[in-house]
Amino acid sequence: MAERDRDTAGRARNARPRDGLGRPLAHGAPGVERQPEGIVRAPSQTLAEAQELLDSGRPFHAHEVLEDAWKSADEAHRQLWRGMAQLAVGLTHAARGNRNGAMSLLRRGAGNIEPYGGEKPYGIDIAGLVGWATRVADGGGVDSTPPRLVA
Repeated sequence: MAERDRDTAGRARNARPRDGLGRPLAHGAPGVERQPEGIVRAPSQTLAEAQELLDSGRPFHAHEVLEDAWKSADEAHRQLWRGMAQLAVGLTHAARGNRNGAMSLLRRGAGNIEPYGGEKPYGIDIAGLVGWATRVADGGGVDSTPPRLVA
């Protein structure tokens, strides 16, 4: 049996290189550098970094940044960050041509952030993102302009 890739802590990790949309490539193939995992950032830093990645056509990488926020968030905001990560991975699936997966994740992400609409945490444009995700999921299609995370 082949040895599994492991990180420095011994956890199983796929060390194969990835393309720009996060798809694994063959060992030894040139890939795109991944975002470091497990970084705890301030919410404003998370949003700025994720927006920059979305703007540069790297939704998979934005998802990884938002996933770090989700995993390190307090209980009150965990679903918010989870939903934000789901929106980014929905964009990833759209870019990969997986329409069904994209629509499902965009709906799920919108559903997870919608309850935060009244408080507009960290300046996140909840209403705008929910409206955007709903339009796309209901057949509007994803255009080349990434959504704005903060109003």
